[in-house]
Amino acid sequence: MKTKAAVLYEYRKPLVIEELDLESPKAGEVLVEYKAAGICHSDLSLVNGIISKPPLPCIPGHEGAGIVLEVGAGVSRVRPGDHVLALWVPSCGQCYYCIRHQPYLCVQRDKALSGVMVDGTSRVKKGIQSITCMAAVGTFTQYNVVNGESLLPIDKDISFEAAAVIGCAVVTGVGAVLNTAKVQPGSSIAVVGIGGVGLNVIQGAILANATTIIAIDLLDNKLEVAKQFGATHTINAAKEDLRQKVKSITGGIGVDYAFEVIGTPQTAQMAFDIIRRGGAAVIVGLAGSEDILPLSLPQVAGMEKRVLGCYYGSSNLFGDLKILLDLYKKGRIKVMELITKHYSLQEINKGVEDLKSGKNARGVIRY
Repeated sequence: MKTKAAVLYEYRKPLVIEELDLESPKAGEVLVEYKAAGICHSDLSLVNGIISKPPLPCIPGHEGAGIVLEVGAGVSRVRPGDHVLALWVPSCGQCYYCIRHQPYLCVQRDKALSGVMVDGTSRVKKGIQSITCMAAVGTFTQYNVVNGESLLPIDKDISFEAAAVIGCAVVTGVGAVLNTAKVQPGSSIAVVGIGGVGLNVIQGAILANATTIIAIDLLDNKLEVAKQFGATHTINAAKEDLRQKVKSITGGIGVDYAFEVIGTPQTAQMAFDIIRRGGAAVIVGLAGSEDILPLSLPQVAGMEKRVLGCYYGSSNLFGDLKILLDLYKKGRIKVMELITKHYSLQEINKGVEDLKSGKNARGVIRY
């Protein structure tokens, strides 16, 4: 069959919209018609050649939701007609990490990050040329074949847009708070970077009953949105002395937890600098392969400052996503409010540029 997709042929260049060939699903695979796809900062990082780097050409996109059209042999989790959201880490349920409740570290993710299916091949072709797919889900396309382990069935009364965003931005941000940091009630937290994930760190902090929630960014429009999501304080780091302002808010000691959600050494250092003695800096943003965070060892040992890594919200994906979907349905978390603007697939490059400029918390493609 044919599918229209946005394809990355060269890093730091616009995506190309074109028609591609899509093979039928093999054993353990599923054909999905995507209905919505979020445009995440990680997509921008892929386009810029900072993270992942599957062989080009590649279809970006890892936030998505749609309808199952066909299943391959052995697939039992979903069936044709099901509504599903895409998981950008397939979890086999049997490896060392999965059986220790860390499915986000599943050994299958290495294949997914290289843009291919579990068997090492791709189902998308342009003539005889194979096209890889970001995280093996490649959501910037009308149709795709994905691993059965990369899909979660959802209730049909949940919008595809909401499901797409919950599948990455929400679970990553909320999970960083509840799973990685295990924020305690009454805590103080800071969020360095107010995009889609950063706003969900704020939502997670509210669910954890944190009492001081500091949003940090360089853009005032993003800080205003942070207030709407529950930030108690905001700091524009381009205009104010970050350390002094955090100290003034926290009685001179620093925050209990700081979350870095951009993915640069500079912002990671910011997070480490503003935590108190015994505090934790949680690194959520995906940085480049050669980026380094130099740490003051006296502060690590002598002050017991901790640095925690967070991947996919350290989430038990199926269970945590079910909870978040229920919280959304019950009005306990904001999801549609995250979506700043909608785009068609033809407008994907505009969506990427709007993300880069800081206009959007989350842009969403509608198919």
